[in-house]
Amino acid sequence: MHTIASLCVYCGSSAGTRPEYAERAFAFGEIIARRCTALVYGGGRVGLMGKVADGVLAAGGRAIGVIPRHLMDKEVGHTGLTELHVVETMHERKTRMYELSDAFVALPGGFGTLDEMFEMLTWAQLGLHTYPCAFLGTRGFYTPLEQGIDHMVEEGFVRAEQRESLWFGEDAQAMFTWMENYEAVYTPKWLPGEAGDHA
Repeated sequence: MHTIASLCVYCGSSAGTRPEYAERAFAFGEIIARRCTALVYGGGRVGLMGKVADGVLAAGGRAIGVIPRHLMDKEVGHTGLTELHVVETMHERKTRMYELSDAFVALPGGFGTLDEMFEMLTWAQLGLHTYPCAFLGTRGFYTPLEQGIDHMVEEGFVRAEQRESLWFGEDAQAMFTWMENYEAVYTPKWLPGEAGDHA
């Protein structure tokens, strides 16, 4: 059983074009708080980032933000959090969020959301951590990405075992159940016979 004390959430600093995105992000924050799990996120008060934090706080939970100083100075930092860590660079932000968390989930978002989540997937692929990673979508948001990753498996760029260790869905409770029962199985990144071909 994998205990989730702190959940790292990556999501958009925009709210998207559909009201469901913000509504689901706020509701997800409430779920996190009710499970007595701390939220770790990028520290913003705008977009889905702000909504998930507001949901946590509204339900009496702990919300921990990590934000680079240049974004704090632009007044996008959330000032009502349980904790707010101000760091100097984006790299420090990602490292600190990783250090504070024991599971990772991506809600709908853009380039930054995918950058952060795929770094965690890469670290897992390389055996640098054994934490569960999930994509929690809304209105089929992550279906094309799921199909793309399946295509990577078919074409021999991702191992089937690595794909199977990644969760996609839209039911938050089902996601938490999966995370709690998650058992990491490390398999080398490379396909058979390829390990010696990489510098």
